[in-house]
Amino acid sequence: MTRISPALLVMGATFAAAQHTPSAATNNFDTEKKQVSILLSEHEYPAALEAAKALNKRVPDDVMVYGLLTDANLELGNYKDAEIATQWMLDLRPGNLPALIRAARLRELFGDTEGAYELMEMAYQSTPATETGQRAFILTQMGHLRLSSGSGGAAQKLFEQALKSVPGYPSALGNLAQVRIAQKSYAEAVVLLEQRYNSAPRAENLYDLAEALQLAGRDAEAMRAFAGFESKSLLESDKKDNSNLKLVFYYADHAHQPSKALEAAQKEYAWRHDIYTLDAYAWALHVNGRDPEARRQIETALAVGIRDATIFHHAGEIALAMGDVAAAERYLKQSGSPSSTY
Repeated sequence: MTRISPALLVMGATFAAAQHTPSAATNNFDTEKKQVSILLSEHEYPAALEAAKALNKRVPDDVMVYGLLTDANLELGNYKDAEIATQWMLDLRPGNLPALIRAARLRELFGDTEGAYELMEMAYQSTPATETGQRAFILTQMGHLRLSSGSGGAAQKLFEQALKSVPGYPSALGNLAQVRIAQKSYAEAVVLLEQRYNSAPRAENLYDLAEALQLAGRDAEAMRAFAGFESKSLLESDKKDNSNLKLVFYYADHAHQPSKALEAAQKEYAWRHDIYTLDAYAWALHVNGRDPEARRQIETALAVGIRDATIFHHAGEIALAMGDVAAAERYLKQSGSPSSTY
């Protein structure tokens, strides 16, 4: 059986268990899987993980239970466990769409952006044209991968294709806005992010709009948007489904309240250690002058393999604060920051 290399997910081989339909897969079992999905949608990842483990113990060859295990482990930062669960999905049913999408996400996290794109493209080709929502999601992910690789033109076409499939698709609007920001077309980015926020009025979407307004020179509107974001974010801060990571960056980079940034980061770090939580926690530690701790956290995040410009930039600034100019130069170059930064 083909296995997963340390840094790369590969397609699995079929074996006998793939042909077996578990007798315990009753209506009750399906209901329990849906309940785990609900927990995931509510960001109750620890509870979802325990429930998925219990289902997996009862029926160890159900493909979608491995999908639930993957999702919970990814969000908690248990990447090796997520890798194992995704490999089981591929081994039990080679080429199945849910496994391809999860494998692509892992490949991106492990630093293989091109491999992730190839898997998403396979997923797109296997998605019927009638599944417009699924196709829009996959196209947006493909565009995100192209954008993160520096191919803004290719990314833009994919986001526009997603929006043709599902007009007003929030994720595609947000990603297309990032293309416009990279092009310094800030006014256009604001329009796109306003459309997204109007259709999906989540706190994190308001934060992105506030940043775009600031870039567009509309400072008074940006200040109002940031204030609205802070109010909305604080209302959900003690829930699992929250915008605490954006709140960290608001307090660290805009409000200049480092102690509040650290408080928000610690809430998330207390229960999840995924890459993006580690990055936010590291940045909060940095703005509080705790750079040795910050460096440990940011390097733990980067050790997974992620090639993310923002995380590289944070790593560079933290290294610079510690006097490690060589590391700062390396990280800031990887982030795309101009050489004058260091």
